[in-house]
Amino acid sequence: MRLPAILPAIFVVVAVVAVACGGEAAEPTQTVSPTATVVASPTASPGASITPSGERTPLATAEIVRLLRPSVVHILIEGTTFSVFGQPIPTEGVGTGFIIDDEGHIVTNNHVVFIDGERPAQRITVTLSDGRQFQASLVGGDRATDLAALKIDADNLVPAKLGDTAQLQVGDDVVAIGHALDLPGGPTVTRGVVSAKERLIQEDPYMIPGAIQTDAPINPGNSGGPLVNTYGEVIGITTQVIRGTAEGIGFAISIDTVKPIVGELIEKGRVERGYLGINLINITPGIAEEFGLPVESGVGIGSVQESSPADRADLKASDIIVRAAGEDIKNSGDLLKVLTEYRAGDTVTIEYYRDGDLQETEVTLG
Repeated sequence: MRLPAILPAIFVVVAVVAVACGGEAAEPTQTVSPTATVVASPTASPGASITPSGERTPLATAEIVRLLRPSVVHILIEGTTFSVFGQPIPTEGVGTGFIIDDEGHIVTNNHVVFIDGERPAQRITVTLSDGRQFQASLVGGDRATDLAALKIDADNLVPAKLGDTAQLQVGDDVVAIGHALDLPGGPTVTRGVVSAKERLIQEDPYMIPGAIQTDAPINPGNSGGPLVNTYGEVIGITTQVIRGTAEGIGFAISIDTVKPIVGELIEKGRVERGYLGINLINITPGIAEEFGLPVESGVGIGSVQESSPADRADLKASDIIVRAAGEDIKNSGDLLKVLTEYRAGDTVTIEYYRDGDLQETEVTLG
């Protein structure tokens, strides 16, 4: 059975040519939370020690904090919002970030440094662990993945060591470091475990695949700070984009997602994504059972934009995409990931169900 055209309009538009600087601003008077590859500088903080047998020795929490503290920064943004009567209102917000290289690049959440989701903060002040303050420039931001890159002109920096999320196991201990509630006296440290991996954060305008769920407490002001494994490596960026979650449920953007996105922000100032030209519906077991669909996951096509790459490849409304460029597509986050990896002019194979039959087509992205 085909995906019914009368399904509720729960479409999420992922047919984008490029995502330029954008994001959700720090709330007024409140603390808030590719082609290039980001690799920590050789001068980055040393990680866990290596035993004679070649195994790494996990670090105590105090040691993890000692290693990461020089890399974690306090971010103060200043800007202006407007009242319903058009009168300007001064706005401040606080978040966290961390240094990733000797050139002064800093990673944080996009919503930390943008106001009202669209306008970059007029002034961004970065304070290092040694008390030095710098005016940061905004290199670029990606609203969809809630990531942004800043740059300061400073020396004697200590970049954080970046880890590998693929090595992370559910149940592993993790530490979150950030300027929670902008409390004085340096960053706050909380500890927990990895509760789950490969979560999809999908709350307009965010669509973040592969997120890490943790029970390490994450509070306003933690946004943009590092989530660290027991070897002193950053494996995620804590984010507050999920509202109203239950106690003990926090989320971090996987460092495997961060690396290519931030690499492209540093190189180009924006993230360019392949353009497909569809509106979509995430297929769930409930939807599949209700409408007798052939699969319990995938991306259903709600509509196809005229003359788009999808249209030229003969994709139709009600088709269900299950693979793209050799990758399984279980939800819109998986599709967004593929569209981030491939560019305009690239040809990818799309596998989809139509009327219960598995078919495939070649799509040249716009």
